Amino acid sequence: MIWAQSLDGVIGLDGAMPWDVPEDLQHFKQMTMGQVLIMGRRTWSSFPDSVRPLPGRTSIVVSGSFSADPTDPNLNDDRVHVVADLQSGLELAGQLKSDQHVWVIGGGTLYDQAIDVTSIIERSVFNLHVDGDTYAPQLDNSWSSTRQDPSDGWHTSKSSVEYRFERWERTLDQDA
Repeated sequence: MIWAQSLDGVIGLDGAMPWDVPEDLQHFKQMTMGQVLIMGRRTWSSFPDSVRPLPGRTSIVVSGSFSADPTDPNLNDDRVHVVADLQSGLELAGQLKSDQHVWVIGGGTLYDQAIDVTSIIERSVFNLHVDGDTYAPQLDNSWSSTRQDPSDGWHTSKSSVEYRFERWERTLDQDA
C-alpha cells in the first residue's frame, strides 16, 4: 500500500488531500509508474479527468455499485478495470502483472480491507496536524520501519511543509 498522512494519521478531507506537497506527488509517481494500482471508486473520482487513468499505470477500481460506462473516455481504456471487491481486484492484479508491483492507493476503506494482506507500506508523513475525515490504518507491532528518508528529521517542501518518506514491512510472527 502507499499513502500520505499527517502526524495524526489524516489522509483525506472531503475527498481530497488537505495539503499541497509536490515532492510527495513526485514520489508517488516514481513508486507507482508502470505498476498496477488498486483503488476505491472515490479515489478514482478524486483524480482530475486530465490524469485519469494515471498515465503509465494500470488502474483497478473497486466498487460494487460503480459500473463502467462505455461512453466515459476515462473508463474506455484497456488500462482501467472495474471490479466488485478487493479480492476480485487482487485476483485480477495477479493475472495482469508480470514483474509489476501491485499498489493499493486508497481510500481509507480499501486500506482497512487490505491491511491484513499487505506486506509493504510506503507512506509519506507530513509534520502537520490537519482536520480530516479519512484516516490511515494504525500499524501494530507486526510492522517494522525498514527505511526513512531522511534518516533523521524532515525534508522541507517547496510549499514549506516538512515531510519524510517511510517504508514499513510486515514482520513474521515468531509464535505462528
